[in-house]
Amino acid sequence: MMARIKALVIVGYGLNCEAETSHALRLAGADVDQVHLNDLIAGKRTLKEFRLLALIGGFSFGDHISAGKVFANRLTQRLKGQLKEFISSGNLIIGICNGFQTLVKTGLLPGCDNDYSTQKVTLGQNDSGVFRNDWVLVKADPSSHCVFSKGIDYLEVPVRHGEGKFVVREEGMLDRLKSGGQVVLRYAHPDSKETTDEFPHNPNGSMDGVAGICDPTGRIFGLMPHPEAHLFPFNHPHWLRRKLKGILPEEGEGIRIFRNGVEYLENA
Repeated sequence: MMARIKALVIVGYGLNCEAETSHALRLAGADVDQVHLNDLIAGKRTLKEFRLLALIGGFSFGDHISAGKVFANRLTQRLKGQLKEFISSGNLIIGICNGFQTLVKTGLLPGCDNDYSTQKVTLGQNDSGVFRNDWVLVKADPSSHCVFSKGIDYLEVPVRHGEGKFVVREEGMLDRLKSGGQVVLRYAHPDSKETTDEFPHNPNGSMDGVAGICDPTGRIFGLMPHPEAHLFPFNHPHWLRRKLKGILPEEGEGIRIFRNGVEYLENA
């Protein structure tokens, strides 16, 4: 019998999506451990034990400097060697919302030219200037190398953030990410199904509607929307309407993200 993939969900310091993210990974077939960041730093647990790392949503360190920045500093200063080895071993990393913010501020994303330590993009304050909590439609780019988005056309999932505007720091970087298959998800209009910069469908003003990117290998993935918040059809705000129309699906759309990751590792 094949051993189950071991997944790590890092917790602590204001992160608050550990229960639903862990449940998503278990539904996808993984064994999941929740480990406090301090225990990793102290050496009580190590990244070597795991094949999939999840950086979850929440408000790490209260987002007092900028979202995900302090958590990113802790990772790079104390776990840099372990992260480098984890990536080179062919493992997977997913960062959701605050976790995505952490990935870009560590430099783990976009990871161009095998550089996983230099910050080249950021996630800034929403154009609206306020926290946004809403459901959005995102469109997956079929040319993306991302392991987690395989076979996905669209996802309807919630966003819950105040700093989710995707911005590139270098001229030509956005074009490079697009041509290199690193732009994974874009916000889309629910009627036309086309990508959009129009508020509220693009909830934060992200450049080119970018909602998620990956590194060149497709194994490190960050996204602002919360797939772990749509694991069951009843999570959707229109579930009753769908049930009455006889179109209620058997599962929520977000589970596909996690299932893709676990299946990739099982077949690696």
